[in-house]
Amino acid sequence: MTNVTQVKLVVIGAGVAGCTAALYAKRYGVDVVLLDKGVPGGQLLTAPLIQNYPGFPEGISGAELSQRVYQQVGNYGIEFTQQEVTDISRHDDGRWLVQTSDAAWLTVAVIIATGVVPRSLNVPGEEELRGRGVSYCATCDGFLFRGETVAVVGGGNAAVEDAMYLADICEKVYLIHRRDRLRADSYLGQQIIDGSNIEPLWNTVVQEIIGEEELEQLKLRNTQTDAEWLLPVTGVFVAIGEIAHTDWLEDLLELDNGFIRTDMRMRTNQPGIFAAGDIRDTVIRQVTTAVGDATIAAYSAYQYIAQHRGEAYGEYTGPE
Repeated sequence: MTNVTQVKLVVIGAGVAGCTAALYAKRYGVDVVLLDKGVPGGQLLTAPLIQNYPGFPEGISGAELSQRVYQQVGNYGIEFTQQEVTDISRHDDGRWLVQTSDAAWLTVAVIIATGVVPRSLNVPGEEELRGRGVSYCATCDGFLFRGETVAVVGGGNAAVEDAMYLADICEKVYLIHRRDRLRADSYLGQQIIDGSNIEPLWNTVVQEIIGEEELEQLKLRNTQTDAEWLLPVTGVFVAIGEIAHTDWLEDLLELDNGFIRTDMRMRTNQPGIFAAGDIRDTVIRQVTTAVGDATIAAYSAYQYIAQHRGEAYGEYTGPE
């Protein structure tokens, strides 16, 4: 193997969690490298307006917030490399070897902050109207639809909780579910039934999302009768789960439905490996929680590195 660089900390993922972790680590005096297969910003880049992040009373676009955070990373002189990490393995001397297709870093600690991707409906109009009526986060964007008629797609706890949250904001909430009963916990389901402005649409799927500049209506189909009709709404919130691309970590870390298990200090089951942000097994995924996770993860990594400061690591010579 060639091009192996020695460093104290590798942060994988350049979204708001990864960038925050790198910033805090640098402030602790830790030599850090930031890696991501894509451009910095992650899912935050798709958010048209963030109104619940403290310090921005008028709101801020996800793209602008991402740019500001990444600018801070640059101001601290943190190295960013756009490469996809393909493997993390334990080296003989106790450090971790983080590898991409054409480079490797030998590091004392690793913070994984690769985020998640919301599951899409994969129907016509969805991508075109993303951020213009199509949302994947009710708590992020629900306020934009105050007093309007919206729909939530899904039947699990997340969908029901989104519908309940939106019911306090919107005039009418349709809950669209492809089956005839919810997968959510029974006590949540009962609250949906009791909700005066929440109307479940059973055995129903979205066929198309329709609108010129903004969402205007949904084309729906009944799975039992194949009947189709149009439902006028100004917003649709897709809550059918999230995808955590962690298959490559399943032999290394403890996962729960693909999400990395950590303790309150963001420590995984492997000493020296930490996780932060949406990729972590957590109760809520927001920009604020990602920043908080990353702050803790950076401090925990700093403490771990400090504990191993006295150890004499030899030069990496490659595999035998």
